[in-house]
Amino acid sequence: MAEMTAAGAASPLAPAWLGVPEDPNRLVPALWAHDVGRGPGGQLTVAGLPVAEIKGAYGSPVFVLSEADFRARARAFKTAFDAAFADLCGGVDVYYAGKSFLCTAVATWVREEGLRLDTASGGELAVAARAGTPGELVGLHGNNKSDAEIARALELGVGRIIVDSLDELERVAAIAAARGTDTPGSEAPRAKVMLRLTPGVHAHTHEFIATAHEDQKFGLSMAPGTASAGFAGAATEAPASMAEEAVAAAAGHDSIELLGVHCHIGSQIFEPEGFEAAAVRLLEFVAAMRSAYGVALPELDLGGGYGIAYLPGDAPRPPAEIARALAGVVRATCDRLGIAVPRISIEPGRAIVGSTTFTLYEVGTIKDVVVDLPEGGGTAVRRYISVDGGMSDNARPVLYDADYSVALANRTSDAAPQLVRVVGKHCESGDIVVRDAYLPGDVRAGDLLAVPGTGAYCWALSSNYNYLARPGVLAVRDGAARWIVRGETEEDLLSRDMGA
Repeated sequence: MAEMTAAGAASPLAPAWLGVPEDPNRLVPALWAHDVGRGPGGQLTVAGLPVAEIKGAYGSPVFVLSEADFRARARAFKTAFDAAFADLCGGVDVYYAGKSFLCTAVATWVREEGLRLDTASGGELAVAARAGTPGELVGLHGNNKSDAEIARALELGVGRIIVDSLDELERVAAIAAARGTDTPGSEAPRAKVMLRLTPGVHAHTHEFIATAHEDQKFGLSMAPGTASAGFAGAATEAPASMAEEAVAAAAGHDSIELLGVHCHIGSQIFEPEGFEAAAVRLLEFVAAMRSAYGVALPELDLGGGYGIAYLPGDAPRPPAEIARALAGVVRATCDRLGIAVPRISIEPGRAIVGSTTFTLYEVGTIKDVVVDLPEGGGTAVRRYISVDGGMSDNARPVLYDADYSVALANRTSDAAPQLVRVVGKHCESGDIVVRDAYLPGDVRAGDLLAVPGTGAYCWALSSNYNYLARPGVLAVRDGAARWIVRGETEEDLLSRDMGA
């Protein structure tokens, strides 16, 4: 006979980091938008709007985004970094990383809050253009940009193309030069370029590697000896790097305006040390390029990757704390090297949109499964709670083993907490929404569950697996909701089916 866990007791199936909550109805503030709370009857509300009203009007699953919270987080980054760098370089250019979640409404909010927009494809450029974002406020990323995407960026007059390889640099230069021949007697504006470098700083360990380039698809290696065989480089003791070769090549093209260098060390980073190490490495490179080639690199982009809280114990640093730490390192390093402070830019995405949003699901099937404990420890029961979405609206658990939290949304309960696994409705055993969490033991079919922290990379990675229509995104403000991305219908899915 399987052993049922005593009411309120820790389950032997729970991971070590997951404690039994004293009150499973309590919302941990760090996980939610600032205007999410509990209203009458314990019902979850966002900006005063009860989730039952959302469910009744818009169905489920649905992404529910707090517009006020998004704007507040965007402002917090801009204000904090401007203040920290005001006396160093006049402030910071904050680019919202559109790959985390982008639509025309979000692009509009970004511009209205004083931020710029980072894109990573022709489609994201199209959203920026449709939202009326001025080209000079847009950057284009990507390790394999097509000629069409490069041409479109130049036509839109983007403020920067972040070049990812030597091959791409040559293509950008050629496409930019060719634009000047379209109209006889005219001279096309030069392509504004930043070079993405790999500084050898690891996001999680912050290990600094000076002798080997990173084994990844992004960026130009800074490791000595990685330059092309035919590139001699400047007269230095160390063999030339791919990054050095790119600077020399960019400086030699009349159609290229080399703005500076860029790096991105990873994602979901809580501590500032990795960003600090990357800043030092790139500033030393900036100084070396001026000395070796007389090339000025007036801008430095330190990327994004700032983490958010997905679990109760997560403690990401606030923007002001990260900004002050980075400003101190940049100031000290530039003083040591005897160089002017470059114009700094950053690219937060998840840290702005991630916690603004929760996904609202309806509970369907509930099933208790007997699980063998290791080393002859007997058995225990795991409760599976199935919801009306799954890996089609949140692929991160199956892709990255990402962990999430969950709350009973339509009511509160006095029932003791029970360890549960929230799963989706897809024909995959890996279709897990929340791997481990404690919910009140009386959760039943028809209840509503809310999973916080789904603003980043959930809608963006969504799919139509099993022919499920992708959920829409609701923006809520001042107690009213509106679609900013409408949910798909079966007619949408069938509209591209061309028949026999």
